[in-house]
Amino acid sequence: MPDRLSQQFAFLLEIDRLKQINRQTLIADGTRRENDAEHSWHLAVMATLLAEYAPPDTDIARVTRMLLVHDVVEIDAGDTYCYDQSACATQSQREQAAADRIFAMLPADQAADIRKLWEEFEARQTPESRFAAALDRVQPVLLNYHTQGRAWQEKGVTRAQVIERNQHIEAGAPRLWAYIEQLIDDAVTKGYLNP
Repeated sequence: MPDRLSQQFAFLLEIDRLKQINRQTLIADGTRRENDAEHSWHLAVMATLLAEYAPPDTDIARVTRMLLVHDVVEIDAGDTYCYDQSACATQSQREQAAADRIFAMLPADQAADIRKLWEEFEARQTPESRFAAALDRVQPVLLNYHTQGRAWQEKGVTRAQVIERNQHIEAGAPRLWAYIEQLIDDAVTKGYLNP
């Protein structure tokens, strides 16, 4: 086999490990936690279906590519629970080291391209990355709401924490933020989320 193809298949086998990285968020029926691969797939579908809420002229294909690779680093870094301050303090360092190792498995041109997508997502400076990051925040709130806040309640998460964590949705998709704010307020009313 050509070396390039061997590198590509090695990377593809490595990212299969995303299926083993469990997140804090429960799937919509509440029977189990979702894994990173499911999360990335769900976000890619969301980008397609919710494209009309993206900023004008947003490249949805780029958003989708970004979403498909945005959590690859969690193979090494693990899923960092967003409301765990001590884990969040080391998240960037762990993820940078993971990016160095995992993306380097690819041929140099593809490694640079995928790394650039990941860094763009993390920086949230382009319309595409802001929309992708907005979807990355919309999805857990949606699932938490539809599981009656079980994951929020397990950790004692408050409305203020959810607002602070997710308010940047507005920068990438103002209409989606308005919808999510309503869900958050309704979650408090229904007792799914601490006030």
